[in-house]
Order: sequence, then C-alpha cells, then structure tokens
Amino acid sequence: MITVTDVSLAFGARELFKEVNIQFLPGNCYGLIGANGAGKSTFLKILSGEIESTKGEVTIPKGQRLAVLRQDQFAFDEFEVLQTVMMGHERLHQIMVEREALYSKPDFSEEDGIRAADLEGEFAELDGYEAESNAASLLSGLGISEDLHYEKMASLEAGLKVRVLLAQALFGNPDILLLDEPTNNLDLQSIHWLEDFLQRFENTVIVVSHDRHFLNSVCTHIADLDFGKIRLFVGNYEFWYQSSQIIMRQQKEQNKKREEKIKELKAFVQRFSSNASKARQATSRKKLIDKLSIDELPVSSRRFPYVDFKPERPCGKVILEMTDVNKTVDGMHLIRDFSFNVNQGDKIAFIGRNDLIKSTLFDLMMGKVEPDSGDVRWGTTITPTYFPKENGEFFSHEMSIVDWLLQYSPADEGETYARQWLGRMLFSGEEALKSATVLSGGEKVRCMLSKMMLSGANVLVLDEPTNHLDLEAIMSLNEGLIKYPEVILFTSHDHEFVRTIANRIVEVTPYGAIDRSLPLDEYLKDEKVQEARREIYQGDFSVVL
Repeated sequence: MITVTDVSLAFGARELFKEVNIQFLPGNCYGLIGANGAGKSTFLKILSGEIESTKGEVTIPKGQRLAVLRQDQFAFDEFEVLQTVMMGHERLHQIMVEREALYSKPDFSEEDGIRAADLEGEFAELDGYEAESNAASLLSGLGISEDLHYEKMASLEAGLKVRVLLAQALFGNPDILLLDEPTNNLDLQSIHWLEDFLQRFENTVIVVSHDRHFLNSVCTHIADLDFGKIRLFVGNYEFWYQSSQIIMRQQKEQNKKREEKIKELKAFVQRFSSNASKARQATSRKKLIDKLSIDELPVSSRRFPYVDFKPERPCGKVILEMTDVNKTVDGMHLIRDFSFNVNQGDKIAFIGRNDLIKSTLFDLMMGKVEPDSGDVRWGTTITPTYFPKENGEFFSHEMSIVDWLLQYSPADEGETYARQWLGRMLFSGEEALKSATVLSGGEKVRCMLSKMMLSGANVLVLDEPTNHLDLEAIMSLNEGLIKYPEVILFTSHDHEFVRTIANRIVEVTPYGAIDRSLPLDEYLKDEKVQEARREIYQGDFSVVL
C-alpha cells in the first residue's frame, strides 16, 4: 500500500502537481495515464523517493519493499546478468554478499559462526535458497536464454538489458512495484508473459505505458493525471476511455449552457448598465457572470491530432508485385527469395523477430535500396507514400515547420494552407514557426504524417509509425488508418494497433515468410501457422511484432 497526501510539485512558476491525494492498495494494478508532459514519470519518481515533492508526503507502511524499473542501462555493466536480477532485492543481496564473505574467510571464528547463523535464518525467511532459480525463471520468461545468465551486463545489447532490469524489478515479490514503460523492447511472447505475471501479482502495481492492449490486460484501475490532479477510475484503459468520453460530453454540454447564460447576462448588463432603475440588477448580473466564468473548468488538457488520409484515386488491380527478391546487408542474408503480391483492400502488418529485415523490405519496396536479385514492381495506378522509421534526414535543414511542409504542398498553395494541415497535427500559432531541426521525436512523426496526408497516396507504407507518439496521437492515427479505404503496408510493436488495422499478416524471417489473410489474433491461434513457424524456427517460434 502507498498513500499520497497533499503532494504538490512546482518547477519555478510551473506547478506540475497540486495537492494530489490518492491511495494505491494491494491487489490492484493502477495504470497512470496523462498527456505528454503531464508528469507521469515524475510522479513515479516522487513515489519512489527519487524526487522530493514541494509539499505533502508519500507514506509506505514500515517493512514494505518498493521496487522500481530502472532506466539506466549501464548501471550494472560490471555485474553478471543473474546477479543483477537478484540485486533487485537489496536486503537479500546484502545478506548474500556478507554470507559469501564470511564463508570464504580462512580464519572463520566463533563470532563469525554466530553471525552466519543469524544470516542463514534471515536468508531462509527471504527465500534466499530459491533466489537463483527464481531469478533464472524471470529471465527465461522475458526471453533471456540460459547461456546469457552468467554473462556480464556490458556484453548485452540495449534491448536485452532492459529485459534484465525488468526482471530485477519483479524479483523477490516486492510489496509495491513501479513500472515506467515496461513493454519497451519486449517481443509479443514476453509481453504476454509479463501480462500473466502482473495478473497473478497480489501486491500493488503502478504502471505507465503507451500500450493500450497491455493496459487493458493488466489494469484494475486507471489513475488519470490531468491539470495537476489525479482522478481514479475503476476498470481498465478501455473502460476509462469510454467513461471519459461520457464525462467530456456532459461537461461540454454544461459549459455550453453556461456560455449561453453568460451571453444572456452580458446582454442584460450592456442594455441596462446606464439605466438607474436597473443598475442594481445589472450589477448583480455582472457578479454572476464573473462567478460563472471563474467556476468554468476546462474539459481536458489532452489534445488529439486529426489524422485523415484521403486517396486521390482508388488502386487498380495490380498494386505491388515482389518476385524472388534477395538482399544481403553487411554480410547478412536478410531477405531470401521473397515473393508476394498485394491485393486491393489489403491492410498488411509485417511482423518478425528482426526489425532490420522489416525496414530493409520496406526500403526495397520504395526503391530506397536495390535488391541483389529479383524484381519489385508497382502498378501504374499506384502512388505510394512512405513513413521510414529513421526520419532524421527529412529534418536536417534549418527552416520553420511551415516552410518544411510547403516543400510537399501544391505549388500554388501558401503559408495559410500549410498552417491548416499543421494545425490538425497540433502545431498552432508560434509552434508552427519552430525550426525543423529542434523537433522532438513525436513532433517529427506528426510532421511526417502531415506530409503523408498531403500526398493523396493510395498506398501507405509505414515503418513503426507509433514510435515516439503519446496515447492520444496513437489513437488518432489508429482511427485514421482504420478508416483509410485503400492499401496499407505497415509494421508496429503495438498489439492493439496491429489487431485493429491488419486484415493480413506477413511474418518475415531470413529463411522465408509466412503469409496469411487473417487478423492478428486469429493468426496467433491458427494451427497451420504454428506448424509453419515450427518448421522455420525449428522449435523456438515465439512471435515478435
């Protein structure tokens, strides 16, 4: 259990939280949500004690242990993987170190024996004799193979380090578990394992995530951070979203009635303020206007971009044909004898273990690189537009966002036209004059989506478009792609995004591809798909989005 009482945090004149009061109880998993910049990660740091609040307090009952998913991937480079996981239980690890030091002493004394006995008792209470096997089980569940358990952390790639740090946070059954974006760098099988772990976890969990499917699977409550306050909802993310839409509509209706009342009162004040016999009534109505204006609260600080792709013409019968395509990159044969055709109405999600394979396949489609052998042919009616995962090259020149977008606009259109499109993607007023070279990752994605919407393309090719986006932008893009009537070729690690858009799955590997006209959930359950995957992966066939 963790209790937050009157917690406020200010950075200069900016107040991030104001008198937050909330209690997080055992047996519940709380999804902490809020717009980008609302302070979700900062709030977790206040709960963990990493940051002190300006006022108020966070109370954890004595003897309860709090564990945090650490973000510093290099902090444990000198330690072995298994040891790093067990370091998640600080007291247990201290006992293990002291115990080992005692038993390795050449002059083991009677006093050392007494101390060792005390340590053994505490060691047993903390389940120390099962510590290594428990840590190994966590690592295996998160896709860290046994041969890596005794390697140094420094030898692991970044994605695997994140998994080890997640295992560290989960280790030892903490009383309170704080997780900030725990699904980052996890494959689909590992995410499912984590979902199952958290569903069975009996203590308190507070999690920040942009993965809607994950939040829907694990959360019993949603803690909505907005306007410096936290409002608690019972249920998962989908339930919160539906509830919030109802509340938003009700508030808008109340605000509309309030605005109409203010307009009526203002008209009365203006009409009778110079009339002595009506002066008292006019004054009272003016006070009522002030009160109505002060009491009016904004509905939400969340801002949803408007994503709407409109093709200028429908696709013809021939869309894209790839025949016996091969590609080797840096000595690795990434794509081997790859052939497939795209059909009208296809919304194809490309999945697979290796992101480089998927990105290379898209680059081949778009002519960014040439195949070593084989053919890539687009139909004559097709006008594709491309969202590459690495988009830095588009933002290397010093210019305003308005001028940046005008590069891709019709020649006869000017600044007003570009501003209209940028406004849809939340770049309004002075924001539209920001330099393209200083944009954040999320801002670059929104600019690229504006460029794509301008194109009028009838095929959209998107490589990880949800990277860097907040939940509001992801949901807007999701809805825009669901409504798009023509062909979409895309890849994403967001389960809900793939599930709701794709009607065909292509799993690409260095040894071949599996291609089925099925939505994601059916693909994952299909027995023939599993047989094909066993043959390709020879037993190790965990799915990766």
